Amino acid sequence: MKRKAVIFQESANGRRCVAVDAENAEAILAYVTQDSRHEKKFRHIVELILNGLRNTELYDKEEINDRAKGVTAMKFFKGQENDRLYCQEFTTPSKVFVVVAAELRERKKSQKNKQIEINLIETVASYEYDLEDS
Repeated sequence: MKRKAVIFQESANGRRCVAVDAENAEAILAYVTQDSRHEKKFRHIVELILNGLRNTELYDKEEINDRAKGVTAMKFFKGQENDRLYCQEFTTPSKVFVVVAAELRERKKSQKNKQIEINLIETVASYEYDLEDS
């Protein structure tokens, strides 16, 4: 399924960027800017991604089956609200590594992925993105 993604932030060297799904941008940006706690956590996760660092407590693969390749999740407040922002990772033909924040799942209730999360992860995996500058 073809979708548009708007670039949110790029790394200093231009080799990595974080984008937001255009259709879900309003809900995603409203979520991450709802208060300073959420905004700080989001900015921290984005900085980790742009600097090529992995912290599996905050950002990790969600490849639960063969149909969910390239899907990751930004993990907000694990052990508390346990919200997830499901993302898709890919590399452009010009070798830019892109992470698109695609779907928001608030208040994930259990450690295991239930059917609703599995469906959401597989849906994110099915998206194909065209990038646009913000």
